[in-house]
Amino acid sequence: RDVLTLLRLWHEETRDIGAWRKLRLLIVHSTDVYIPLHTNQSPFNVGHSLELPPFTPVQVLELGRRHGLQLSSEELTQLCKLVGGFPYLVRLAFYEAMTRNVPLLNLLSVATSETGIYSHHLYMQLWHLQQNPELAIAYRQLVWATEPIQIDQVSGFKLKSMGLIHLEGDRATVSCELYRQYFSDQLERF
Repeated sequence: RDVLTLLRLWHEETRDIGAWRKLRLLIVHSTDVYIPLHTNQSPFNVGHSLELPPFTPVQVLELGRRHGLQLSSEELTQLCKLVGGFPYLVRLAFYEAMTRNVPLLNLLSVATSETGIYSHHLYMQLWHLQQNPELAIAYRQLVWATEPIQIDQVSGFKLKSMGLIHLEGDRATVSCELYRQYFSDQLERF
């Protein structure tokens, strides 16, 4: 919180003090977790915000090529279906396939298991939901829904910030099949 407050202060100083006017701040962040900050301390509510969309299949193919992988159409289809084009999840799959020298389809077949390539990421997402039971309850409803459902604005904002949902107006869907598979088992008790 102190570092984020300092960044906000620097941003404010660029408007008022001569030498500070030359400073330009560029903050790149992943919104894995909603961090409650006072409005006047947050560097995330000033400036311009850009939201990067998921990779398209063509972009996934290109990233795979850059990792030295020649994806088959089956690998491309399964990866895109499972992770929905999320850059971090796509990149992690490619990295693990290359460093472990394991076929991508083998990694994807056990992706939601305790030993799968996404286990740490999934566990951290689960931990954040467990810390916020109201979010876990809202997300459980989404995981089991077969079509978009209405969600309250605050829960929608927080779940979207975690990357767990897509929002269209006040209607939400689970952002990728990886999350649907993993959380359908993990959130049964909520």
